[in-house]
Amino acid sequence: MRALTEPKIVLASHNKGKLREIQALLAPFGVACVSAGDLGLDEPAETETSFAGNARLKAHFAAQATGLPALSDDSGICVDGLGGAPGVYTADWAETSNGRNFTMAMTRAWEELEAADAPFPRHSQFNCTLCLAWPDGHDEVFAGIVPGQVVWPMRGIHGFGFDPMFQPDGYDQTFAEMLPEHKHPISHRADAFKKLVSGCLT
Repeated sequence: MRALTEPKIVLASHNKGKLREIQALLAPFGVACVSAGDLGLDEPAETETSFAGNARLKAHFAAQATGLPALSDDSGICVDGLGGAPGVYTADWAETSNGRNFTMAMTRAWEELEAADAPFPRHSQFNCTLCLAWPDGHDEVFAGIVPGQVVWPMRGIHGFGFDPMFQPDGYDQTFAEMLPEHKHPISHRADAFKKLVSGCLT
């Protein structure tokens, strides 16, 4: 497994919420992180059908465009009662002509669960796959998961995406009800990041 020795990387994302989380996770290791959005990079079409496939696609695109190591994150929520949907299409469910609307996406998920008369608790998992890619084409991939259930109505004002309807196992709060310092250590992203730290940063 290749160690990251460069002091700066690119986060292959335009998502400001993800950038904040990744910057906080990287800070203890003295690695600076700038987003693809801040650098004016386009986002490649996510044409793969797995989290790992899309993570690789985005990381290699950013690494080639910038000449810096690039870290990508492909993540989403998989709801058991929806056959694993929305999964890799989590962000797609939120797309509108005016940008992403996750309230709409969460409402759709709950309405489909209701229509299917899905049993309670409505088990789900947040998934995160990180890919660290170098300009020479090498990459390392790390997958993380946090199990829980989806709940209704939406609760909380923190976080982003499906956080207001996701309640992790062992907790009575949704991710959006948790302060960032409480959510980050138990998140799917943190689970994947611990593996990246073990493989590439220590």
